Amino acid sequence: MALSASLHLRQSQSLVMTPQLMQSIQLLQMTHLELGQFIAQEVEKNPLLEFQSAEETGGFGSDRSEREDAGLAAEADGGTEQAAGTGDLYDSATSRSGERLSEELDADFANVFQDDTAPQRADAPELLGQWKSMPGAGGSDDGEGYDLDDFVAGRKTLRETLLEQIPFALGARGDRLIAQHLIDQLDEAGYLHAEIAETAARLGAATEDVTRVLLVLQQFDPPGVFARSLSECLAIQLRLRNRLDPAMAALVAHLELLARRDFASLKKICGVDEEDLIDMLAEIRKLDPKPGTSFETGVSESIIPDVIVRSAPDGGWLVELNPDALPRVLVNHAYFAEISRGAHKNSAEQAFLSECMQNANWLTRSLDQRARTIMKVASEIVRQQDAFLVHGVDHLRPLNLRIVADAIKMHESTVSRVTSNKYMLTPRGLFELKYFFTVSIGSAENGDAHSAESVRHRIRTLISQESADAVLSDDDIVDILKQAGVDIARRTVAKYREAMNIPSSVQRRREKRALAKAAGF
Repeated sequence: MALSASLHLRQSQSLVMTPQLMQSIQLLQMTHLELGQFIAQEVEKNPLLEFQSAEETGGFGSDRSEREDAGLAAEADGGTEQAAGTGDLYDSATSRSGERLSEELDADFANVFQDDTAPQRADAPELLGQWKSMPGAGGSDDGEGYDLDDFVAGRKTLRETLLEQIPFALGARGDRLIAQHLIDQLDEAGYLHAEIAETAARLGAATEDVTRVLLVLQQFDPPGVFARSLSECLAIQLRLRNRLDPAMAALVAHLELLARRDFASLKKICGVDEEDLIDMLAEIRKLDPKPGTSFETGVSESIIPDVIVRSAPDGGWLVELNPDALPRVLVNHAYFAEISRGAHKNSAEQAFLSECMQNANWLTRSLDQRARTIMKVASEIVRQQDAFLVHGVDHLRPLNLRIVADAIKMHESTVSRVTSNKYMLTPRGLFELKYFFTVSIGSAENGDAHSAESVRHRIRTLISQESADAVLSDDDIVDILKQAGVDIARRTVAKYREAMNIPSSVQRRREKRALAKAAGF
């Protein structure tokens, strides 16, 4: 067959993911902090964008007329700036003035704790504190909120605390260098993972010197630091308390038996009776297995809810976007028009300005679409989980992404991105949106299915109410749940119990009896 060149005309369809479309998808799953960082980068690159934070707009404390003056009304009056992004949705979601809305919410949440006839609010005492801590909710005259994190004093780290104690315990310069090196080998819990021989070889010191310095460091505060195992950590603390007798040393050396609640073997190994063993276990409970975790290791950040849900006068629920989680982006059209007049002769400058305007318009549309999508998903979740908001976790319905996606006419992947790292503030507390999605467990009476989270809550409640003489086995829990209309297998109960770190019935019975005897019952 001869080879020859030919020309063919062919038509085909394909889906191309443009960079802008990919960034639009990424915006959906960004958290509030990530979104703020992304917008700050875009504002730095694009001279036509201006970032206006919630603090500058006043958050809930700003009036609607002020928002209009900063954005949409400026264009109608021939102004120089146009508010873009979440402006339309912002006004539709919070149609009242910010100050009036703040006062209504304050009064609404305050009445919850004075009126015992409101069952849907009775178990959310933390909601008022969460709302009061939000920016702009203080009701100050100047409309400016404050961040409580600004008043938190700095805390010393574990390393700083240990370094301060070295001059008082070690005098030789070589010993101090060894101590500083050992401090650098500690983990966050205060444990030492370095080998003595390896450390001595690295520092060019004798093994005996490193061991001697380590014994001195093990007397530092907090008690238990520089231990190389859990047994050694507990032994150090007991030695400082003058409680490390032979029986206690044997108990610390066999912690695996203590973890299995094998008290019979422990009594034989330690050579004590049951009463003495109970006293020893009570002493162990007072110790800290991770002495280094009490020190500040990172910066804790407050969670800003993306959606706020509160009760409506008609008995329903009002779902509103939190303005503090919606950054406002302004597109400066006046600046674009001014510099365009001077760049009309330069094609490169004109192309750059056109690209900047295109990117600015895309960003504002993407932010508006992101806010609208979050609003749709949150509203559907509230509609599906109305019983949970009224009665509590026992009435949490089984829900999956497909149900919400079909209801709002979107793809499941979009719903999954929207619910990632997004939070909803409700009268029941602050929850991640993914909390409301749980698997379904069938009903024993051909009724409505039960959510896995509500079943776990029932199991946890049943176990917390049991006594030492009536400890429930997994089979007993299955029977009780079936009587309540929950069709569940024993292995499922065991799986949920282990996931909640609840020991078996045998271990719970041993522990409850030991605690009852220690309490004198």
